[in-house]
Amino acid sequence: MNRLFFRFFVLVMLSITAATFVIYFVFARLFGDPLDDIARRQASAQIFLLQQYVDQAPADEWLGRLNKVREVSEARFDLISLAQARSALPGRQRAALDAGRLVLDPANKAFYRRVDLTGERYIGSDEEVIRAERLPIDLGQALLMEVVRYVVVALALLVPIALWSRKHWQALQTLSRVADDFGAGQLSARARLAPTDAVYPLAERINAMAGRIQDLLEAQKNLLHSVSHELRTPIARLEFALELLADRAAGPEIDGAALVKRIAAMEGDVIELNELVNELLSMSKLDNAKEPQRVPFDVEPLLRECADGLHPRPQHLVLDLGERLGSVDGDRRLLGRAVGNLLRNAQKYAAARVALHAHRNGGRLEIAIEDDGPGIPDEDRERIFEPFFRLDRSRDRATGGFGLGLSIARKAVALHGGTLVAERASMGGARFVISLPDGAIG
Repeated sequence: MNRLFFRFFVLVMLSITAATFVIYFVFARLFGDPLDDIARRQASAQIFLLQQYVDQAPADEWLGRLNKVREVSEARFDLISLAQARSALPGRQRAALDAGRLVLDPANKAFYRRVDLTGERYIGSDEEVIRAERLPIDLGQALLMEVVRYVVVALALLVPIALWSRKHWQALQTLSRVADDFGAGQLSARARLAPTDAVYPLAERINAMAGRIQDLLEAQKNLLHSVSHELRTPIARLEFALELLADRAAGPEIDGAALVKRIAAMEGDVIELNELVNELLSMSKLDNAKEPQRVPFDVEPLLRECADGLHPRPQHLVLDLGERLGSVDGDRRLLGRAVGNLLRNAQKYAAARVALHAHRNGGRLEIAIEDDGPGIPDEDRERIFEPFFRLDRSRDRATGGFGLGLSIARKAVALHGGTLVAERASMGGARFVISLPDGAIG
């Protein structure tokens, strides 16, 4: 906290000092030197005697009153020649003296003023100047007062700055500890700050970032576990088949038909492994993609291609494409794959009917795929989008697939700024709804 506090305090003090000098020079430029004003206030009594007592006397009494002032005043009043006075003053003050104005000399604690511009007081008075010396001018005291004022302001700022810095420092220390704990592997570490803290928005962003990282790491961990499980099954079948082939090859009789059948099964396992690797590569590309290659394309032809691309099945496919679907600004291949995955998923579990609906809803484009199959329990409608998640592993094995299609579909839609959710279909089965925002619709 000390480092933060002192840096901020020094910055404030330097700013105040710079502002003081700027104010001084601006006032000196516009209204004259402030030190002259201070000196004039300090010598105001002597100036008052000269202007209000001596100058108010008639011409024949002027010198008499000046002598009386000399007797009672601690200052020394002298009459000197105009030339002598002009030689004692800098150039800018000579003009003021020549004009008859009172000119202060704070450094020498004196002031000068011409006796008379026209010589009416006495003979030669137009060439004489009254000089007052030993005036009670003390600029050192005035400067000391300014310094004291500056120090008081600095001390007054010190307390709120210290409180402000301390509160911020404590909050930053909390964030620092959270970062250290999170970096040490405590993925559940979070910053707990009050909403009134100035760094609360930063803490919320750090917490959100930590949550996303934790979710990604957990998803990666689950993915690795699932991938190892999915790979183990076809590999085990291949190992078993190779052992059988070895036994058959070593036997006295070789059954050609059985070997062909076994080799075909092994080829199927290799194809399954290849498909799994391709699906994993597709997921990896979607995870690393930041922005799809956007090109405008018509929606209706894409949906019809996806429907026509389904393998022939006994289920009946219903197409309900609304009017004026327009175009989408996005990656045609990715969105086509998302819709195709959803259609194939519905076809796997449908009893007799699969429906594809598309229409505009409040400026958004909604594409819905539903079936009349067994449906999805409410508690699993989010989990089905996790990689390799299956509601019924035995049933999924029978229908094929790795449990990656829905995950790939959601990622593809999310890259376009849309959403993919699972609902209960009016036909009793599952209903998947793709919703694309206005920005993606042409």
